[in-house]
Amino acid sequence: MQHVDVVVIGAGLAGLVAARELHRRGADVLVLEAADRAGGRALSVTTELGSRVDLGGQWIGHDHHRVTALAAEFGATAFRMRTGGLPAVVDHGRTLPVTAPPMLVAGIALAGIELLSRAGVPRRVHHHTVRSMLERVPGRTARRLLEVALCTAWTADPDRFSVGAMARMVRSQGGLRTALGTRGGAQDSLLVEGIGTLVDGLAGELGPRVRLGEQVVSVADDGSDVIVRTAAGGEVRAGQVVVTAPPPTAARIALDPPLPPQRAALGTDMYMGTVHKAIAIYERPFWRDHTRAELLVLDPPGRAVFDSGPPDGPGHLCLLVAGPEARTIDGLDPAERRERLLGPLAPQLGPQVREPADWHEKSWHLDEHAGGGYLAHPLPGTTDGYPPVPSAPVGNVHWAGSETSTEHPGYLEGAIASGLRVADELRDPLPD
Repeated sequence: MQHVDVVVIGAGLAGLVAARELHRRGADVLVLEAADRAGGRALSVTTELGSRVDLGGQWIGHDHHRVTALAAEFGATAFRMRTGGLPAVVDHGRTLPVTAPPMLVAGIALAGIELLSRAGVPRRVHHHTVRSMLERVPGRTARRLLEVALCTAWTADPDRFSVGAMARMVRSQGGLRTALGTRGGAQDSLLVEGIGTLVDGLAGELGPRVRLGEQVVSVADDGSDVIVRTAAGGEVRAGQVVVTAPPPTAARIALDPPLPPQRAALGTDMYMGTVHKAIAIYERPFWRDHTRAELLVLDPPGRAVFDSGPPDGPGHLCLLVAGPEARTIDGLDPAERRERLLGPLAPQLGPQVREPADWHEKSWHLDEHAGGGYLAHPLPGTTDGYPPVPSAPVGNVHWAGSETSTEHPGYLEGAIASGLRVADELRDPLPD
């Protein structure tokens, strides 16, 4: 049986950052990852045109200094999003004027959400769903606009997402303008080389200390050492263990002794978000000749569209379908799904949008190991799953992951912050 100082469960950014920090401090570290790749909810691929695109987490907020520092360390090039402020809203193929009644009604509703997030969340709204809130908004188009915007922002089902959870998310993310905004907000910048550059750099530094395809099934803590067992029958003994998976995924791991009831409940009272992400790649961003490609499309499936290409090309269109409507396109074949998502954009962007040079997509809710994205949400009626979720160590088992971060939970920045935090937490127990 292998014996190490620390086993880190999960090779996402939180796990890789924690493992590297501990390794640099002299600890014997082993990272066990269930998937056949590192990165967790970050995944970069190379297109047929040689550019890099992110099928997972990609955005760097204006104040996400940890991601920025890591990108600089690995020589990645950041560029700011192209935006004109508010996205254009498209309904039945036409663009709604910003002064249209549905736009004004939706704006008033969003202002109410902002005020609720700042004033404090009454206990009663933990039981009220976003769906029930939307039903009180006057006008079909205004309701639809809010539904698509809020689903895209948090990838939660409106009938499984409480008003309280939404308000707490708004508050934790610095307000609606930051949470939903591009330039100057949480979606301020991207990396030309993709977030995968950071994953590759961290994993490369750790080398054989990262083992892929090693799904952890149990963790037994006898008070002095911890025995970690994998699905393939492997066993590792460690002084300390760090679990970086979000609560619904971590709940698959049998813990002995079990977590306290309130902590264990997070695994059943939370669920992973639902999101389908697609990137269409073009020889050049032709739409920039006459318009901008930042759209909120209300026609089913509702989607958000962003111009995510680097300044000098090629053209990248990022499309996000979230919540229940992401599941409605799972059964389509790739060509049909591509036409369904791109075809209705032709009146706004031009007929060339139907013929990308390359196409990449991923349904995160179908990912066996991630379980979904962007993050985990509490079910209506529960209050313990609001970010940051509890991360106090239980015996020799420690906890990290984006959902545990006190800063920018649910973002790449939050994942990195949690990895650094848990590495500091483990500093004292490590052997000299």
